[in-house]
Amino acid sequence: MSGSYRRALAETVHHYSGWKPEPAQVDALKSEGLWNNDWEASLELLRRHGLAPLPSHGALVEVFSQLYFGGDPDGPPEGWQGFIREETLLVQPPFFEQLGQHGFAWGFVSGAEPASARFVLHQRLGLPQPPLIAMGDAPDKPDPTGLLMLAARLATTELGLEAPLVAYVGDTVADVETVQRARARHPDQAFVSLAVAPPHLQAAGVGAQRLVYEDQLRQAGADHILATTAQAPELLNHLLG
Repeated sequence: MSGSYRRALAETVHHYSGWKPEPAQVDALKSEGLWNNDWEASLELLRRHGLAPLPSHGALVEVFSQLYFGGDPDGPPEGWQGFIREETLLVQPPFFEQLGQHGFAWGFVSGAEPASARFVLHQRLGLPQPPLIAMGDAPDKPDPTGLLMLAARLATTELGLEAPLVAYVGDTVADVETVQRARARHPDQAFVSLAVAPPHLQAAGVGAQRLVYEDQLRQAGADHILATTAQAPELLNHLLG
């Protein structure tokens, strides 16, 4: 769900300052690993651009949400006309079928608002009630609480030596850092960080930028860099074989 959120971030910054950050500038901010919440990232870009006074958090969230949802976030999704409807997805429904066929339990830890996450998961991916930790269910990443909550739920046992491997696929430095912090909190649990470049870096003509981004993911501690998310089931089979 990162594409439409990044677009809303850039347009929110433009709304307040007249300056629209380039994707590379947003990537650079995200590579710091501290700005997984896109409302806070929008404010930080405005701050670094020198805007004063900054908008209130509440006012910025209102502008961001109107751009992202294009309607009442608490209303029916049929009324949404915002960027969320144009989201480029990192995965497709067959991915989850493959995970199930291999016996992998799966779920989502997302920084998206619950309504947004449910819309993408239910209506775009056709997943009726997937295990989900969304904004408000746990502290923002890279705090590992949400990942650990979901992992314990899927493992149906306490995390530790007897629990299965926990793999987390993400497309930001904050996702990678989340796994690092989960390891620090549960050193006896096996974790693996699988990282993939976001959709805007998988287009033609951006190979150099993608390599830089992937190197940042690797330096943050990613165990494996995927060309596409679809590679994850095969890689996990190899790791567990």
